[in-house]
Amino acid sequence: MEVFGNVLDQLTNYLMTMTVSDYVDIILIAYIIYRVVMFIRKTNSRNIAIGALIFVIVLWLSEVTKLTMVNTLMRKAVELGLIALLILFQPELRRMLERMGSSLTDGRYSQGTDIESAIDETVSACADMSYAHTGALIVFVRSVSINHVLSTGTLVNSDTTAELIKNIFFVKAPLHDGALVIQNCRIAAAGCVLPLTQNKNLSKELGTRHRAGIGMSEQSDAVVVIVSEETGAISVAVDGNLKRHLSQEELRSVLRKELVIDEENVSKYDSMMKFVRKLMLLDDGREDRR
Repeated sequence: MEVFGNVLDQLTNYLMTMTVSDYVDIILIAYIIYRVVMFIRKTNSRNIAIGALIFVIVLWLSEVTKLTMVNTLMRKAVELGLIALLILFQPELRRMLERMGSSLTDGRYSQGTDIESAIDETVSACADMSYAHTGALIVFVRSVSINHVLSTGTLVNSDTTAELIKNIFFVKAPLHDGALVIQNCRIAAAGCVLPLTQNKNLSKELGTRHRAGIGMSEQSDAVVVIVSEETGAISVAVDGNLKRHLSQEELRSVLRKELVIDEENVSKYDSMMKFVRKLMLLDDGREDRR
């Protein structure tokens, strides 16, 4: 117990000496580690990560055991390997940086804008298409641009209405096979081709439409609504995760949560940022007095 008490006292003393900068430093490192782990999971590069870990362990052992030649060769391999990894994972790294940048800006819309109408019209159309077992794939663009996807379809540039959405996905319509993209609360394009997810752990029940929706949500911060042609089930894909078998009201709730800014939360966020700035100023003052 005495040893435990000493350790607890040392930990308490250490925490008392930490400044705001130290806490920010720890949070940033934790966030970077989290993003790296998520990057490995979403790119299915676990084997590469395990191989890199083994390589690092062998490099450390070669340094500990004084194997100078092996250590030198492996250090050179690390320098070349970093460049090779940057080239190999260039698309994935670019998407990760885009997502990190988008996380600093809220891609949702303010209350009272046309997004409320767009959500209501989309929910109404999806309810009707679900009843009729009409397949649909609808992408709501947030802060990450998907112009490369828009270029694969037919530009529409129209108000978002339930009747137009249902007409586009009508079985005999020329654009029913692709995705419909809603950007800035308007239907920007239809018949768009979406990237398929590379996640091999998905249920075999999910077809191409669901895999395309998940793939789009992995590569951007878009919110994707999917209506199954086989079962009529409504699903929503966000950040690579799929919420299935949603009712009409559940769909409305999910879309509002992901697309509409809660003004109360915005005010709380602003208050928190002001409080952090005050702490930083106090911390700077303490540093000056030292």
